[in-house]
Amino acid sequence: MGNPGSSDAELGRARAARWWVRGRRVGSIERSARFIDDVGFALLFPAPRAVVPSLWEAVAGEDEEPFGSGMGTNEQRVWTWKDELPRRGLAWYGAYLGGRGTFLSPELLNALYPAAGDPSDHLSLDLSPAAHEIADAIAAEPLPSATLRSLIGDRGRYQRAITELQRNLLVTTAGVHESASGWPAALIALTCRQFDVGGSADHALAAGRFLNTMLATTPGELARAFRWPVARARVHLDELVTADRATVDGARYVCC
Repeated sequence: MGNPGSSDAELGRARAARWWVRGRRVGSIERSARFIDDVGFALLFPAPRAVVPSLWEAVAGEDEEPFGSGMGTNEQRVWTWKDELPRRGLAWYGAYLGGRGTFLSPELLNALYPAAGDPSDHLSLDLSPAAHEIADAIAAEPLPSATLRSLIGDRGRYQRAITELQRNLLVTTAGVHESASGWPAALIALTCRQFDVGGSADHALAAGRFLNTMLATTPGELARAFRWPVARARVHLDELVTADRATVDGARYVCC
């Protein structure tokens, strides 16, 4: 394979191989965990303007449209795994990359986690009152999303608060709560209860993992992914060049 930064076509082919789009499909939760460990981050379903790995494409391939024929076998698999992977501590899940449902490997999660790894972590961050209320409510144990919506009292305020907590990596799903009234409700848990995180953020490691998976990127793309200032993203990418782990091809940094 040539330099993945040398042309868009070559980069596309290299990414398809790197993101498990080509080759043997992912057909078990254990293999899905290995996929997320390998790429570090992945959306649940692909998004038009988000060129990143997705669990759906690793399971179904790049030509299969999710829910194109309703809730099929592949749809059922990934929809179940989005709750089961974090319940088992195999991968974090929440609204992260571009505000979309995202998996993070435990290693990358720990490198990005913004606080000490304690149930009181939310107090050190500038969050809305509803977000603090949710974090306090689940300090002892996970609670169903329906219970938390009732606690907040307004669906819109709840959704904004839970997205805020996920964006800051403070909460994740932890399985589901079966309800007699119909569709199961996701259990919401503190990230620090489900994963070994806290006090060891490593943004240099996160930048290296991002480039290793993307194969070629810009400071702007890295900054948007992890909500960093562009200047910080550029510093970390330049450090990879200095360490001979990347080269510069025009505006892009390319993984060696």
